[in-house]
Amino acid sequence: MNHVVTVQDAVTAFEPWMEPTDAELDAIEQEMPGILAGIDLIEAQIIALDRPPNEVDNQRSRRAHNRVLAAGRTLANRRSAGRPGGAA
Repeated sequence: MNHVVTVQDAVTAFEPWMEPTDAELDAIEQEMPGILAGIDLIEAQIIALDRPPNEVDNQRSRRAHNRVLAAGRTLANRRSAGRPGGAA
């Protein structure tokens, strides 16, 4: 005997009320430089996997890693700027 199952969850998974809020979209927008820097780092690492890395590959990886660190620092500073207190 074959059982019939509903796909209600799959159908309603994309309902308009499940869209991200404006606050969530703003948070994503603030984190976007870090996300893009992370993508650049992964791409540089993938390129280095195909062959023995040369000096250009090493520079690309270092620069991408530095962009990830800079984006994280900027985001952390932006978040801490809105909080009272902090370092004296």
